[in-house]
Amino acid sequence: MTLPGSTPAAPASAPRLWAIVGATGTGKTALSLDLAETLARRGRPAEVVNADAMQLYRGMDIGTAKLPEAERRGIRHHLFDVLEVTEEAAVAWYQQAARDAIADIHRRDADAILVGGSGLYVSGVLYDFRFPPRDETVRARLESELEAQGPGALFARLRERDPDTAGRIDSRNGRRIVRALEVLELGERTHGAALPEAPELWHHQTQVFDVSVPRADLVARLDDRVEAMWRAGLLDEVRALRDQGLEDGVTARRAIGYAQALAQLSGELTESEAIAETQALTRRYARRQVSWFKRYGGAHRISSGADASALADSWA
Repeated sequence: MTLPGSTPAAPASAPRLWAIVGATGTGKTALSLDLAETLARRGRPAEVVNADAMQLYRGMDIGTAKLPEAERRGIRHHLFDVLEVTEEAAVAWYQQAARDAIADIHRRDADAILVGGSGLYVSGVLYDFRFPPRDETVRARLESELEAQGPGALFARLRERDPDTAGRIDSRNGRRIVRALEVLELGERTHGAALPEAPELWHHQTQVFDVSVPRADLVARLDDRVEAMWRAGLLDEVRALRDQGLEDGVTARRAIGYAQALAQLSGELTESEAIAETQALTRRYARRQVSWFKRYGGAHRISSGADASALADSWA
């Protein structure tokens, strides 16, 4: 099965792009390692490229379930720990960085395995579409308005000017609202950074696997994961990152779990409240991820724990 927009298959020896996507907590990481090992046994080395926006950040390990280097089975991984928590994880920047990493992997005659659940980041790599323009001055003004007025007023303005984009954005997500209004002020008709109706693949040798878990099982798994993060020392991790400027970060400080841990450290939330809020937001985020990847019409739909050999056979 191939995705819409694919071209006739290249020779079997040509380097390929695999994508393992899906909601958080569905077992994508383990599957990517199994697939890389399976491909290597069949004579095709493979390397992993991260597509989780928060795993780009150095030091954000426990709260992102980042795989420690010692557990990567000797498989080369890319785009982990490449940003400081004070830097912005701009998706247009990520698109170029990930494609450069994939091109380098292919030059080594290896397959690339893109792994993650950040929908727009994944789509930015897999599909051929441009991101809208940026202007630091416009954004700074809008961010000042956000701070003064709150997200509600800006969201109402966005809904009036671009209802389609407003329908895709959480009305409380000030950062995304500001970005959408910035694009509109720069003369674009709409934000546009969403999966196109008829997507064209960036790399013609692409296979996408959407990993899923039954909803009840996923909810339980995610709730347990959040509690485990607190037991593993998330609060200490966030305390150290706060000293490195986490609270000044545009993207990192809003990460689910990290924002709640910061609130706990400042006394705004108790530990039980921070955990419960993180669990609720994680469940909501997972639902959005499931909806996003359902739009990948040509993806293989597989269950968590799928056999990596079966994945590799799909391209035999």
